[in-house]
Amino acid sequence: MAEQQGNSRFRFPWRPAAPARSVRRDAEPRPDEWRSTVRSRLLVCAAAFALWTTAIEARLVYLQVVDHAELTARAERQQMRTVTPPAKRGEIFDRHGRVLAYSVDADTIAAVPTEIDHPQATANALCSALDECSADDRQSILRSLTRRSQFAYIARQVSPEAARRVRDLSLPGIVFLKESRRYYPKKDLAAQVLGYVGVDNVGLAGIESVYDAQIRGRDGKVLIQADARRQRLFSLVERPATAGAGIELTIDQYLQYIAERELRAGVLDNRAAAGTAVILDPSTGEILAMASYPTFNPNAFGRADDRQRRNRAIQDLYEPGSTFKVITASAALEEHAFNPDTLIDTEQGTITFGARVIHDTHRYGTIPFTDVIVKSSNVGAIKVGMRLGADRLGRYISRFGFGQVLGPDFRGESPGIVWDPAQLNASALASVSMGYQIGVTPLQMVSAVASVANGGELFEPRVVRAFIRDGRRIEVPHKVLRRTISPRTAATLTAILEQVVDRGTAETAQIPGYTVAGKTGTAAKLVDGHYSKSEYNASFVGFVPSRNPALAILVVIDSPHAAGYYGGTVSAPVFRRIAEAALTYLGVPPNIDPMPPVLVARDDAPPAPEMAARPASVVAAPPVPAPAREGVMPDLRGMSAREALRTLAQIGITPRLTGSGFVVEQQPEAGEALMPGHDCVVRLGRRVTPAGSAPQ
Repeated sequence: MAEQQGNSRFRFPWRPAAPARSVRRDAEPRPDEWRSTVRSRLLVCAAAFALWTTAIEARLVYLQVVDHAELTARAERQQMRTVTPPAKRGEIFDRHGRVLAYSVDADTIAAVPTEIDHPQATANALCSALDECSADDRQSILRSLTRRSQFAYIARQVSPEAARRVRDLSLPGIVFLKESRRYYPKKDLAAQVLGYVGVDNVGLAGIESVYDAQIRGRDGKVLIQADARRQRLFSLVERPATAGAGIELTIDQYLQYIAERELRAGVLDNRAAAGTAVILDPSTGEILAMASYPTFNPNAFGRADDRQRRNRAIQDLYEPGSTFKVITASAALEEHAFNPDTLIDTEQGTITFGARVIHDTHRYGTIPFTDVIVKSSNVGAIKVGMRLGADRLGRYISRFGFGQVLGPDFRGESPGIVWDPAQLNASALASVSMGYQIGVTPLQMVSAVASVANGGELFEPRVVRAFIRDGRRIEVPHKVLRRTISPRTAATLTAILEQVVDRGTAETAQIPGYTVAGKTGTAAKLVDGHYSKSEYNASFVGFVPSRNPALAILVVIDSPHAAGYYGGTVSAPVFRRIAEAALTYLGVPPNIDPMPPVLVARDDAPPAPEMAARPASVVAAPPVPAPAREGVMPDLRGMSAREALRTLAQIGITPRLTGSGFVVEQQPEAGEALMPGHDCVVRLGRRVTPAGSAPQ
């Protein structure tokens, strides 16, 4: 106790002891406990930041590596636009520089579908403002507007009125572009020759298609950078648009109009299905007019059908019938198998090949070779062809250009149908001799007859005369393909073809004041494999003036159903009307009884001596003399102009006529020796020429 008391002297002052209690470990905070808290939070943040950084880097890698090309292209599409200014197509002119086709600027309506919030309402508004917008067109516009793209065409090359109406609507997402549109100011004139151009400025037919690469030129290229609001920041012209070359055609606008006018009248008057007419310059091969009916307006070519757009002169095949006898006669004369006076027995107008019987329209009996052509005897032509044989006749068919594509200026030209001579039996040869079982185009037929007109040269038929590029005119040269017959044969055949018009099957083709040479043709059409008895092709081909011809003209009328169906009654009158108007327009003087020249007196000229008045008397035309001796100039005095021309043609002499009336003087004189290619100057008058005096 004492010990306890003694020890108590060294204690602190006494305090009451705290009651005993239990203390938990986590209830006492440690001095460094905050560190663990901060560390854990930092770890969470670091992990989140690491994940975020990894995701960002992964995205950047994806965008810059994996999807780099796509994003670059998208940025270029959004910021850079490439505009292709269309090249202006070259103009097309006729031979005198009159414009037949040119290009104008047209408005095209387009849309940016991504900027349109209400496609249905926009489509309805557009359709109400456009011309001729149908329900189908409305649905097509709606489909274009709902497409998730940056660009869509709505209507291309619309009229100025339609573009103004759409512009007044101020529709969001609707933009306007300028495009080049082809315009044909003469509408349907020469439509099949010119062709037409599609909305993409590409030629689709005719000259527009054949020479599209030259006419179209080269489109330009302009780079445009825009901001987010699609406002232009700057533009860079990488390549300017280059205009195409102009083309000058051989077509004469007025002659084309004449041909189309008269062809249309001929088709309608004869209640025919269709027709074609071609005017050719036989001395050059230039096509002055090429008409087809029915026709169309190339400004609205989509409204026309294939029948209207068809160029029948180069695409239609037909059996030429009797016009092909010109080729048969040329071969016979050139091969010296016949001469104009050779007699041919037409056997009462019928000839048989097995069960097949071929008839003439009349019984001619025995007639000279000339009358076989003049009267168009089928039996006579067959006998000529049989004597020639398939090989010789086939050689001339090829020489005249049949079975071949002749013109380089046409696309879709048919070469025709020509049988191999080795495959022709007697019946087939008979058919070919009179113009059946052979398919030709109108262009081939008129080119062949034009070679007779010019003395025996087959020219390449052309419709393009020159190209106009960079201010320079580059002329297309004329090209002679080959010689078909000799000049002498051509002159003899010309005289025969003149008689076809004078007294044969083509009297309706006569033109006062001009000598006309030509041949009619009437051929039944094949219908369901058989020759029809109601469907025919009526044709006439000829040239005028027959001596030194200016024009070769072909007219084909398909399936006439009016008063008749013969070439002489249907096509020859159309030929005459075309030729008369063309000769007047071209100023070709008459070669029969021409008008005397107008003489103007000069004040300083010496007075002419007075001439004694003499009574005028008309010289009677004597009968046609016997054929002249070979190589000797015949006596032409007293003959009419026609008789003199016919006589000179028989001996291959080129005449030059002056005056009117009957022959009163000639040079060379009668009885003089003739040289090859000799000309003869023939002076005509209407007064008797006394011996030793000058002709009147």
